[in-house]
Amino acid sequence: MKKIALLPHLFTTANLFAGFFALVSALTGKITQASWAIFAAIVCDILDGRLARLTRSSSRFGMEYDSLCDMVSFGVAPGILAYEFALKPYGRYGWLAAFVYVACTALRLARFNVEEPGPSKYFKGLPSPAAAGLVAGTVIFLDHIGAVFPVKHLALILMIYSVSFLMISPWPYPSFKVLRFSEKQMTYLLPGMVLLFAIMAAEPKVTLFLAFLLYAVMAPLKELVLLVFPRLGILKSQKANLGEKLKNI
Repeated sequence: MKKIALLPHLFTTANLFAGFFALVSALTGKITQASWAIFAAIVCDILDGRLARLTRSSSRFGMEYDSLCDMVSFGVAPGILAYEFALKPYGRYGWLAAFVYVACTALRLARFNVEEPGPSKYFKGLPSPAAAGLVAGTVIFLDHIGAVFPVKHLALILMIYSVSFLMISPWPYPSFKVLRFSEKQMTYLLPGMVLLFAIMAAEPKVTLFLAFLLYAVMAPLKELVLLVFPRLGILKSQKANLGEKLKNI
């Protein structure tokens, strides 16, 4: 029997704990606490994947366990959070919107397990942690600016349906799993990262919301640009084909 590495699964379990804590917090009216717990789950999810690759301990068990934990942390918890924060006044339409989000998360996770077995430069559809981060970030941002009815309710129900669609869409999103930077690129990247962390430290509630929003709209904006300027897509395809030919020489 193949040995199971302990450290990555400890972080996966921490992800599950944070997701369950977010659920309990949302159901007891502690909305901000629930939102931050979802962000904690995202951090744990990132770390467990990185550790599994570093220790070369990726396994079928780990993938299935990770997906089940993600379903709680990035599916059920954000759905309940959105419902408790702004969707409850809509009655059945409110909980149906939350259910659509949860169902799309389940579909996204199932598709990931079937279609994306190894590290890749792109995800197919918005990843569920990013979707959960956007929902939690929206809740924190709306609460931060003191949004009231009908602004926060309409904004969140629109966000829920948009994010649900993006998760099951075929549009590619960068995975950041395979990153290689030259020394010259790092000289520009490091100051940018320092600036980003400084802004995040000053206004974390606004910065997190904008960061997840920017990531979520990347793919649809790219598709829109290619739709309006189809020649750009042709040129990109030709460039990719040329690169493949050069590799094979």
